[in-house]
Amino acid sequence: MIWLWVMLAALLTIAAMFVLGRLPAAARPLAGAAVMLGLAGYALQGSPALPGKPVAAPEEPAGFGDAITDQRQGMADRFGPAAQWLGMSDGFARTGKTELAAQTLEKGLERYPDNVDLWVGLGNALAAHGGGMMSPAAALAFDEAARRDPAHPAPPFFAGLALAQGGDLKGAEAVWGELLARSPADAPWRPDLEMRLAQLRQALGPQLPPASGQTP
Repeated sequence: MIWLWVMLAALLTIAAMFVLGRLPAAARPLAGAAVMLGLAGYALQGSPALPGKPVAAPEEPAGFGDAITDQRQGMADRFGPAAQWLGMSDGFARTGKTELAAQTLEKGLERYPDNVDLWVGLGNALAAHGGGMMSPAAALAFDEAARRDPAHPAPPFFAGLALAQGGDLKGAEAVWGELLARSPADAPWRPDLEMRLAQLRQALGPQLPPASGQTP
């Protein structure tokens, strides 16, 4: 039954080319031969009778989280002037358009140059555009965010995240350890930070004690 539908589709294709396409008589044999050649190839390699089977999406690799789509753990103002720009940037980032994601935040910073959330978002977008690495431009964006509000948790949190994703685990541990030390006990981001820092330290393994510099 399936092959009947395949043959019917081939015949309809040929008829459409001849009637609707208004092919000249000299070109009709060649067009018909092309359709039949494709049908022959499908007959040799196709398997239309096989039942459909959905393919499960591969699991995401374990890591320290996605800097762009992270929910910011209460660190960003979701209803302030940065929210619209961050939303548009996140949308571009999710579709792989990391350059547009960064450019969107640069436009937002033209209007709100002192907004910490936009500077942090720009650092995230630039890190994503660099393949997950902490580039000099991304580091500068995080530094600009921290300079505008030294007490804000987002700049060190996401700077550490970018460092960890780029492979600089020791640098990330230093940044996150300092942030944890000054985070209030009831801070909404603290549980997530503690979990990530524990994973980071487990990945680093046992550390050798520093040399005393003295000989016995």
